[in-house]
Amino acid sequence: MLSFGVCNAARLRRDARYDGRFFTAVRTTRIYCRPVCPVKHPLTRNVSYYPTAAAAEAAGYRPCLRCRPETAPFCPAWNGTRSTVARALKLIDSGALERGSVAALAEKLGITSRHLARLFERHVGASPQQVANTRRIQCAKRLLDTTDDTMTEIAFRAGFGSVRRFNAAFAELYGRSPSSVRATSRGKRR
Repeated sequence: MLSFGVCNAARLRRDARYDGRFFTAVRTTRIYCRPVCPVKHPLTRNVSYYPTAAAAEAAGYRPCLRCRPETAPFCPAWNGTRSTVARALKLIDSGALERGSVAALAEKLGITSRHLARLFERHVGASPQQVANTRRIQCAKRLLDTTDDTMTEIAFRAGFGSVRRFNAAFAELYGRSPSSVRATSRGKRR
């Protein structure tokens, strides 16, 4: 743990280099903050410093709602948006958008659907629905190439809600029907 003097100087300067390295707890409000918190500085005699957010909480302090100390660097939540998108992608892979909506997926992640869309745009470059649709089409294409299943079986195994949606997705992406895609790929193998 850094000395009281170092922590106090960093807090008064709102020095971002110390963000996540210590937390300021204010005895009068029972709130703890990051050193970069924009609130009015408390009196030095009312503060104490903790090396982690967990230590401050164990001492009976609650997190500041302005600086959100649980999102400080080196905290698990710091990876925030990337880890949220990674969790969403895992849920999409396991069929979350086949059984539910983007709003339900966002709720499961603890964010709004609008925020989820922004995160996907930033990190993936496509919406959650587009990602799910691409993965369904890729799965269906593999099934077309590797199995002799009927189009209906492939459509439902790949996660499409109907054969009509399956056909429409293939027409949109490949410009032709799934059976035409299968015939072309089989012709190349012979």
